[in-house]
Amino acid sequence: MRPRHLSRRVLLVGGAAALTACSTAGPPQPSVQASDSPETTLLKGLIAEKERTIALYSSLISGGAQKLAPFRDRHQAHVNELRKYVTVASAPPATATGTATPAPAPKPSLSRLRDLERKAAALRIRQLDGVSPGVAQLIASIGACEAAHALALPRSL
Repeated sequence: MRPRHLSRRVLLVGGAAALTACSTAGPPQPSVQASDSPETTLLKGLIAEKERTIALYSSLISGGAQKLAPFRDRHQAHVNELRKYVTVASAPPATATGTATPAPAPKPSLSRLRDLERKAAALRIRQLDGVSPGVAQLIASIGACEAAHALALPRSL
């Protein structure tokens, strides 16, 4: 009588089943947080940029330039749309690591806002390469709005 040999396939399937049955903890969790994709990194940068722009508009609005509120509100709408494409994990609390204070931001002005809008609109074209079609359409629309802002901002308040 000849001993029966198990096929390689049977051994592999059986081994995999045994390993799965022995593991009650589930699949191992990655020890290092996965880095963001280039598109996610771009979107997070856009959100941060938009939030700085909103702060500049808000500064002028709080100083009495109420006619700038629609411009600021459009930037806030952009941020709201951009956030739909990004899940932002809560950041760890900031710790004081140095004694240096950040440089004060330049005083907001209409000319600074106009220049900021013009530069942002020009930058959007370069940001379209390699992003998904939906994100490309959103970024192009934001750039068009920024270009319109650069032209439509009032010359004086």
